[in-house]
Amino acid sequence: MLSAWLEETLAYDGSQLRAHWILRHCGLVGDAVVAFRGPCRVADREMADLEDLLSGVGIAGDDMVHFLCECFDDGDLLRAVYVQRLFSAAAGDTLRALAPGVDLRRQGDDLFVGPGKLSISIATRSPVSTLIHFAVNVSNEGTPVHTAALADLGVDPAEFAQRLLGDWTAEVESVRLARAKVRAKDEA
Repeated sequence: MLSAWLEETLAYDGSQLRAHWILRHCGLVGDAVVAFRGPCRVADREMADLEDLLSGVGIAGDDMVHFLCECFDDGDLLRAVYVQRLFSAAAGDTLRALAPGVDLRRQGDDLFVGPGKLSISIATRSPVSTLIHFAVNVSNEGTPVHTAALADLGVDPAEFAQRLLGDWTAEVESVRLARAKVRAKDEA
């Protein structure tokens, strides 16, 4: 899996959750994950999560670290949700390493610190791939719900993003190798 930390500030509005956005914007061909920092305001027309759309609360934050992942697979949405949950767990592990002792917990695909929601996430599919957006609040400004943020934890956003990119690509490679080393039960 290819990965990149984008130095430029980008506003996430949901339109980035599209097939080949990473290729078009970053030049990475194939399975990839990229991270960038910027505000978040997802318009209703771009909302992939129907629960969020129906609640009317919205998805927003003035400063977040965003991760976009695209895998060119068979489009199995259930598997994409499993990958999304694993990514969330990996993000939690990375944060625990950077902020030892923090009261961090994962519920489904979201991370919480105490009562504050630290992350947002969605998995979806396109005609040619599965896509995941995962983001963590850098600050609590501009959020429509009670949140927690990297600033509360004393965690540098770029350090977190770059470390999680490394942790995630290592995890994906480990899974790939685990799959390749297994022999069939009827194999001699």
